[in-house]
Amino acid sequence: MMNPRSVATAVLLSLAAVVPTTLFAKEPAVTAHFATGPFDVKLAPQTLSPVAENSGLGRMSLDKQYHGALEAASTGEMIAFRGAVAGSAGYVAMETVRGTLDGRAGSFVLQHSSTLTRGEPTQSITVVPDSGTDALAGLAGRMMVDIAPGGAHSYRFEYTLP
Repeated sequence: MMNPRSVATAVLLSLAAVVPTTLFAKEPAVTAHFATGPFDVKLAPQTLSPVAENSGLGRMSLDKQYHGALEAASTGEMIAFRGAVAGSAGYVAMETVRGTLDGRAGSFVLQHSSTLTRGEPTQSITVVPDSGTDALAGLAGRMMVDIAPGGAHSYRFEYTLP
């Protein structure tokens, strides 16, 4: 009977014979980048589908202009709900962003899922994996949106590029 250490060694040697060595190659170091700036947004109410028209949801189109390190235009769709308690709401959205990010041209898609609980925001805005094109291929990252008391919008974008 083989001891457990011998069995583990035999399994690893068997795997090494059939698994390409590229799976064990060290990944190149990835540096995080940060981009910030203001953006303008236009929301326009849209008609809900017949299935959702009595759901209490709202649907809007998004039209944005990003400035700063991200010089881009975006378009998208948002589905939202506002609760009966003041300051409570939630939305999901998808937007396609086209322009330059720190001088690199291309496009990518942002996926939003955010809530507001009695005025306290929780945001999840991420780059959809493998949505980057051209010089933005391989882009990954997260964005935060800040809204000033007067309504001015700005973004903070932490991202990586190969």
